[in-house]
Amino acid sequence: MAFPHRPDAPELPDFSMLKRLARDQLIYLLEQLPGKKDLFIEADLMSPLDRIANVSILKQHEVDKLYKVESKPAVSSSEQLCFLVRPRIKNMRYIANLVNADKLAGRTRKYKVIFSPQKFYACEMVLEEEGIYGDVSCDEWAFSLLPLDVDLLSMELPEFFRDYFLEGDQRWINTVAQALHLLSTLYGPFPNCYGIGRCAKMSYELWRKLEDEEDGETKGRRPEIGHIFLLDRDMDFVTALCSQVVYEGLVDDTFRIKCGSVDFGPEVTSSDKSLKVLLNAEDKVFNEIRNEHFSNVFGFLSQKARNLQAQYDRRRGMDIKQMKNFVSQELKGLKQEHRLLSLHIGACESIMKKKTKQDFQELIKTEHALLEGFNIRESTSYIEEHIDRQVSPIESLRLMCLLSITENGLIPKDYRSLKTQYLQSYGPEHLLTFSNLRRAGLLTEQAPGDTLTAVESKVSKLVTDKAAGKITDAFSSLAKRSNFRAISKKLNLIPRVDGEYDLKVPRDMAYVFSGAYVPLSCRIIEQVLERRSWQGLDEVVRLLNCSELAFTDMTREDKASSESLRLILVVFLGGCTFSEISALRFLGREKGYRFIFLTTAVTNSARLMEAMSEVKA
Repeated sequence: MAFPHRPDAPELPDFSMLKRLARDQLIYLLEQLPGKKDLFIEADLMSPLDRIANVSILKQHEVDKLYKVESKPAVSSSEQLCFLVRPRIKNMRYIANLVNADKLAGRTRKYKVIFSPQKFYACEMVLEEEGIYGDVSCDEWAFSLLPLDVDLLSMELPEFFRDYFLEGDQRWINTVAQALHLLSTLYGPFPNCYGIGRCAKMSYELWRKLEDEEDGETKGRRPEIGHIFLLDRDMDFVTALCSQVVYEGLVDDTFRIKCGSVDFGPEVTSSDKSLKVLLNAEDKVFNEIRNEHFSNVFGFLSQKARNLQAQYDRRRGMDIKQMKNFVSQELKGLKQEHRLLSLHIGACESIMKKKTKQDFQELIKTEHALLEGFNIRESTSYIEEHIDRQVSPIESLRLMCLLSITENGLIPKDYRSLKTQYLQSYGPEHLLTFSNLRRAGLLTEQAPGDTLTAVESKVSKLVTDKAAGKITDAFSSLAKRSNFRAISKKLNLIPRVDGEYDLKVPRDMAYVFSGAYVPLSCRIIEQVLERRSWQGLDEVVRLLNCSELAFTDMTREDKASSESLRLILVVFLGGCTFSEISALRFLGREKGYRFIFLTTAVTNSARLMEAMSEVKA
C-alpha cells in the first residue's frame, strides 16, 4: 500500500537549518528596534511566519501586539511600529497613511519596514512620493525557502505565476537565484544542472553569476545533491489543469492545503469545531496514504482501524505489570494514531460526498477523453452543459483550458460559442479573464492557416527576407502553440494498457491520473535523467517551443559520491501540484533515486485559474 523507500535510498539533507537561519535573521531585525514594539503583518506572511517563529518567540523579543495589515488602519499605542510585508505598492500606501496620520497629529514614533523576501525599488519610490522615506527604516528579511516537509521546500510566492507567466514581470527571478545560491552554499555544489524554459534559463544564469561573484565558497566541498533540474510551469499546463486523484492532491483540491496545513471543518472532525492539521511525514497515517490513488485509501484506513482495535484488545488478558508497561509505553501512541485515523476517515467521507454530488466519474471520463483526443464533440458538449448549469466559474474555465491546450487551440467557431455561453452564464465581468488566458497561452483560438500565411506574404513583399523571418517568428510566438498531441505521442504519455490498469500495484507514473496519462513534466525529468542530457530529445524540445531554452551543465563528478548522485532537486518555477510530487516519488522508488522538490508555491488547477482571473472570488 504505502510506498516504502528502498533500503538503499539515499538520505535526505536536513532542511531544518533553513528554518533556523530564517528565524535568527528575523530576530536580528526585530532586535534593531530595542524595547517594546507592535508588529504589523501582511496576511500572506502569517502562515509562513507561524512555521518559523510562533507568537511566543516574537513575545520573547519584545513584540507587544500583533496586527494584520488590512484595508482599515489599526490603532496602535506603541512608540515603535514594525511592519513585516511583501514588497507591494498597496502595502506602502497603507504604511504611508499611518505615518502621515501620525505627522498630522504631531506624534513622533519609530517605524521599521521589513520586506520579505526582498525589497523592490518601486516600493522605495512610493515611500518617497508619499514623503515618508526619511521617517522609516527599511530592511530585507531574505526568507524565501520554507521547508514544508522532509522533501518539499516552498518559496510561498503564489503570485510568481501570474507576475511572470502573465505580466512578464521578471522581478522574482532574483529571489529564485538567491534561494538557489543559499541552497548551494549550504548543501552544494550541484555537479549536474538541467533546465528547460525561459524563466529557468534566466534564473539559472543569474544564480551562476552570484556563484561566480562569491567564487570559492563552495569550492572543494563534497556535493550533497547530485542533480538539479529547473522547469517552467508553462512547459506543462496540462498536468496542472487535471483533477487530482491521489489522496494528498484530492485533499488540496477539496480543502486547500495552505502552507503545509489544512483546516478540516466540522463535517470532517465530527464535532462542532474546525481543526487545523499539519500534513507532513510526521503524521504516520497520512504519510502512508498521501501518494496513494484515492480508490485504495478507504481499504487501507479500515485495515488500519482493525489493526488498531486488535492492539487495544491486547490489554484484556494483561496482568498489572504488563498493563503498566502498556499504559506508559504504547497507549499514548495508539491514541494519537486513533485521532489521526478518524480525521483521515472523516476527510475521505467528506471528499466522497462532494465528489458524488459533482458526478466526479463523468468529469474524469471527459478529462481522459480530452487527454487521449477521443470524442472531442462529446467533451465540448459536456463543457457547454457544465457552463449552462453554472456548476462553478473556475471549473468551467479549467475544462475550457484543458480542451484548448490538448487540441492546440479551439477552432474559431467553438472559441466564440464557448466564450459567449460562459459570459452569459457567469457574467460579462469575466471578459478580461479571457484576454489573460489567451495571453498566457491557456485558452487560445486557432488561427485559420491561410490568413496567417497571407499576412506573412504581404509583409514579406514589403521588407527584406531577414526581417520577414523575424516577423514570422513574431507571428508564431503570438499564437503560442501547445503541440500537446505530438509531444504526447513522442513521449508516450498515454499508456497503452491491455485490460484494467491495476491502481493497487502501479506500474508507472500514470497511476496519479488513474492510469490514463503520465504527467508531461515528470516524463521530461525522467527522460533527461536517463540520458544525463537533452540528447535525443531535440524534437520534444522543439515542440515545447524551447529550442534555445533547454540547457545542461555538467561539472566533473569526481567529488560527488554515488549516494549524492541519486539525490535530485527539482525546481518548479510557477508552482507544482501534489500529483507531480507523488509521481516523482514513485519514479524515485522505481529507479533508486530520491527527489527533493523546490517550488515557488504548491498549486492546483483552481489556484492556476484564480491567478488568471480578473474576478476576485
